[in-house]
Amino acid sequence: MKYTSQNATKKRLIWVAVALALAGGATKYFWPVDKADAKSPAQTVTTFVAAQRDFPVILDATGSTVAANIVDIRPQVTNVVAKIHIKEGQKVNAGDLLISLDDRADRANYEKAQASAEDAQRQLNRAEELLRQQFVAQGAVDTARANAQAAQAAARAAQAQLSYDNIRSPITGRAGIINVFPGALVQPGNTVSSTTTATTTTTQGAMLTITQLDPMNVQFTVPESALPAMFAAQQSGQMPTVTFDMGDGKKRQGKVFVIDNQVDQAIGAVKVKAVVDNANHSLIPGQFVRLQVQAGLFKDVLVVPSQAVVTNARGDQVFVVDAENTVSLKPVKVQTQSQGFAVLSGIQAGDKVVVEGKQNLRPNSKVKEAAAKAEAQK
Repeated sequence: MKYTSQNATKKRLIWVAVALALAGGATKYFWPVDKADAKSPAQTVTTFVAAQRDFPVILDATGSTVAANIVDIRPQVTNVVAKIHIKEGQKVNAGDLLISLDDRADRANYEKAQASAEDAQRQLNRAEELLRQQFVAQGAVDTARANAQAAQAAARAAQAQLSYDNIRSPITGRAGIINVFPGALVQPGNTVSSTTTATTTTTQGAMLTITQLDPMNVQFTVPESALPAMFAAQQSGQMPTVTFDMGDGKKRQGKVFVIDNQVDQAIGAVKVKAVVDNANHSLIPGQFVRLQVQAGLFKDVLVVPSQAVVTNARGDQVFVVDAENTVSLKPVKVQTQSQGFAVLSGIQAGDKVVVEGKQNLRPNSKVKEAAAKAEAQK
């Protein structure tokens, strides 16, 4: 009986404990804790006060050097090279004689045509004199005049044919590798090729290339967001500029002179060309260039760090902190970004935006300034 009484006592204690536990849960369910006790702690963030100021657009870009003018020297007639007047790599001026072809046959044809033209002119002069003396009819003079004009045209054609034997440089620049030699047979063609047989070597295409090196052009791309600043700079007469270093420690500067007339939609960028002084010929076409572009200036615009902009499916937004340290998410429109800052609209100058610590922020959350930032402001 004593054993049974002890078991009964233990059961009553267990039931009492269960009842107390259930009562405690019900109390928490029907009487929740105060909302102030349930609030999560303020999240630590770093902020920036939006400023209204002038903003220079500076972009980093990559491109390559491009010749302002480059000409492939090709023969216009089939002939044999008689003499080469320049050396490879030599500087040449516009009009300089580069290569002479064998002109004996063409010169003889020109002299023959010139003689015929002179004789036809004498016949015309004689016919006109006889017409004044009324020894011939007007028709004879007309025939003589037509013959003279035809002979003069033939002489000019022969002269043009003869001129093809003296090949001159159309531009000022530097001569490249010479692909022909005296005695080689050359002929017109668009493909550079050389054919050697047991008796001859025939070269088709460019005999050499003349490249203008001063000034030199630099071609690169800029994002389409930089176009408003670049166009504004052009309209105000302040052309955008570029600065770059080719690894020799010397800074080179140039001015943008053309912006392409269409945007490449695949990359959202537009091609741009700048002209650079190259008097020492230290730049040649095809070199890789990493440059900095001073694209223009936005005047009196709102500027915040690019890191403050949150981009999602709804577009660009920023977290703004009010006087009670509560954040709200506001949509903005970004005009351009450069050097870690963004030019935008949608908020007011003096608004405090969250720069760091926004990853887990939600609208209406409480925030506090990071200690380092707070100390820096004191």
